[in-house]
Amino acid sequence: MRMVLEESLVMLVDLQARLLPVIDDGEQAVAEAVWLGRLATALEVPVWLTEQYPAGLGHSDPRLLEALPQARRWQKSHFGALDEAPLAEALAASGRRQIVLCGAEAHICVLQTALGLREAGYAVFWLDEATVSRRRGEARLARQRAVQAGAVAVSADMVAYEWLKRCDDARFKDIHRRFLRERAARPLNFS
Repeated sequence: MRMVLEESLVMLVDLQARLLPVIDDGEQAVAEAVWLGRLATALEVPVWLTEQYPAGLGHSDPRLLEALPQARRWQKSHFGALDEAPLAEALAASGRRQIVLCGAEAHICVLQTALGLREAGYAVFWLDEATVSRRRGEARLARQRAVQAGAVAVSADMVAYEWLKRCDDARFKDIHRRFLRERAARPLNFS
């Protein structure tokens, strides 16, 4: 199944200031989440940020908040975001059925969010280079479990090019100039 711009929503799970210093590849995850969030905003795809227990883990990383001021922010106590009734209701009301998902920690909050979304019938696209844990092995295991449950592992490039569909229009040229060209040379780690 291809990702469709008009059906997509980007959900950035718990990339929080006090958690990120202990996360393997946390810097890369934030950079990729910022990049995809900015791209999504340019293409009018909603971007949501979740924050798990911000009193202890802090709010979303300041780079996310600065780059994505229009993103909708949700505080949660459940590990799975869809277990928060207001978020689940707002997502259903949005009509968006394809969720591009990333964040921390992959094996806890991102995985439980992915499983909940799949159980509710959403298509889940697991953004591999921006879904991280303290230990890389747990991130790999979480990805494997999410894929077994029906999520699809993707890269940010896959998302961008599927949303754009074609290269011969003004929108592609603008997005290529503003987003794709700068990312092409960046080295990335994948779980």
